Amino acid sequence: MTGEPAPPLARSTLDRAAHRRTDPGWLAEAWEQARVLVLDSADEGRALVRGEAAPPELVLVGPGELPEVPRSVPMFLGIEPDGVPVFAVDSPLPELAGTRRVNLREVGHLLTDQDAGIFTTALALLNWHVRHGYSSSTGHPTQVDEAGWSRVDPGGGRIWPRTDPAMIVLVHDGVDGPDGRCLLGNNATWPSTPGQRRYSCLAGYVEPGESAEAAVLREVREEVGVEVEEIGYAGSQSWPFPGSLMLGFLARADADAPIRVDPAEIAHARWFTRREIGTALADEPVRVEGGDRLLLPPPSSIALFLVHRWLDGHC
Repeated sequence: MTGEPAPPLARSTLDRAAHRRTDPGWLAEAWEQARVLVLDSADEGRALVRGEAAPPELVLVGPGELPEVPRSVPMFLGIEPDGVPVFAVDSPLPELAGTRRVNLREVGHLLTDQDAGIFTTALALLNWHVRHGYSSSTGHPTQVDEAGWSRVDPGGGRIWPRTDPAMIVLVHDGVDGPDGRCLLGNNATWPSTPGQRRYSCLAGYVEPGESAEAAVLREVREEVGVEVEEIGYAGSQSWPFPGSLMLGFLARADADAPIRVDPAEIAHARWFTRREIGTALADEPVRVEGGDRLLLPPPSSIALFLVHRWLDGHC
């Protein structure tokens, strides 16, 4: 993807410096000069930013500026290009003038590459720790080790952070110009917003023994009953809600083939022209099922990145 835009949460300037995670002497010295991102696991992993205009600035504090004893030990995220080590801790957010609480969904696409990488990495790591307080093998409690990059049970059994692979695909008809169409669906489990309905790309987890491309074929067939071909990889990004890696694809299908949705997964699906998608992106109304106004995927998602790739003709 050299020279092309990256998905919004696939940007980072961090050197993860993994060899330092098992060096307690270096970590102790690094902590004294570190920048620290405070995340609040009790508030959906929110952090603080400054500034209303883009890009907002992610607030990092010094170790001595933490408001109270953190819930977690410091998690070493890496070293920034200026040589300063970056850590994250789980703690109630400090009260700082001129700041506001945000989650990654709200601001991920607005942050600089540096801040996007820090926030995404910290949240993914925090969410893994929150879910793995006990060993799945023994049931015993686990303790944080390796500067936040593993957990150990009393018998020495070690677990490392896991990321669940998931595919997401923008299905299109291969037609150029404003009348070319893409297939989007409204997920049956999404909360409803009166007068509005969100449509997005089709997605699902990659199952054991399955390739990402095979998952694309299966999920599209299961969710909307459509067969796809010409599957092309477009990029990936972390989606730490709570711990996925979204593998993005574009694929072609026959727009005249009947759509047969699985009602347990998809409430409604339909084809949209480039003209309609462009209208919705310009914040003008496009009407969908029941007369509701079309909502597109949120800006920090890889789904909207795929929509833009198709809209711009990168199929």
